[in-house]
Amino acid sequence: MNDLVPPQGRPLLIVDDDATFARVLGRALTSRGFEVITSDNADDARALARRHQPRYCVLDLKLGDENGLRLIPELQALVPDMRVLLLTGYASIATAVEAIKRGAHDYLAKPVDADAVVRALLDGDGPADLDDLVDAPDAPLPLRRLEWEHIQRVLTECEGNISETARRLGMHRRTLQRKLSKHPVRERPDEH
Repeated sequence: MNDLVPPQGRPLLIVDDDATFARVLGRALTSRGFEVITSDNADDARALARRHQPRYCVLDLKLGDENGLRLIPELQALVPDMRVLLLTGYASIATAVEAIKRGAHDYLAKPVDADAVVRALLDGDGPADLDDLVDAPDAPLPLRRLEWEHIQRVLTECEGNISETARRLGMHRRTLQRKLSKHPVRERPDEH
């Protein structure tokens, strides 16, 4: 594992309706220095967020009949500085883009190991830190890279028209221009 250490004082909330997965991930994250609380549904997650003000949340996309995407903005309204990591067994670019639009900080496909979860939660937002997110050749792309790929595809479909691209993506034109002015996230440190 790397030298990333969770800050003390505020817990990590795991929201997953798979009790076995939540228990195993909770133990692994506890051994890596996190104080872990768990929930298996949206109502309990909201109550725990209000009560404990967790700094981090590992949220499953599917919560029985509920959708984790809908819970992201609700949790962040309760705890504005919460870093949310969305986990799913149903990875897609569309879901990744929707997750970031709703406020997730990252997105990982299951199965996932605890070290990948820790990196996604604790790594900084700058491009230099993002280079470390993909270590294995077959690791899923980071959320920011998936978003970049999707924006580029839609921009190409719109023949470079920023206004039309922003409309299709459901974002403000200035937001799109800001995203386009940033350099794309590199997938591996050795790429140029």
